[in-house]
Amino acid sequence: MSTETVKLREVEKEIEGFLGGLDSHSIVFDYKEEKGHIRLELLTVNPRHKQSFLFHCTEGLTKDDCLYKMLAYLREYKVKESSYTIQWSLIGIDELHTSYFRANNILYALDKFYHGRDLNSIVVFSVILNPIA
Repeated sequence: MSTETVKLREVEKEIEGFLGGLDSHSIVFDYKEEKGHIRLELLTVNPRHKQSFLFHCTEGLTKDDCLYKMLAYLREYKVKESSYTIQWSLIGIDELHTSYFRANNILYALDKFYHGRDLNSIVVFSVILNPIA
């Protein structure tokens, strides 16, 4: 394993630490190369219903640049973003699910919720801005 790979994995582990309560199988680091830069999408996977959701994305010139930007976001997001609860179900399945998101506004919370999926595959029953704790 290269030194760069070891370094990246160490920073990924630090990021996982900020997401306490989630094991490493429930966190996905999705790197995408786009026109001279890297985009990192940090996804979380719910172990009960196996659905993945966008936690946050960053862009940088390198993977480690993206990871350090993600760390900076994680250090401050709870005080800068509001908490939302979304109740939903998959089309054709009569089981209600509840998922939680942090976002600047309700539209961004829904963007995180719908990230990477067909809009017609899910029914959203409610989106609630949670009280400030």
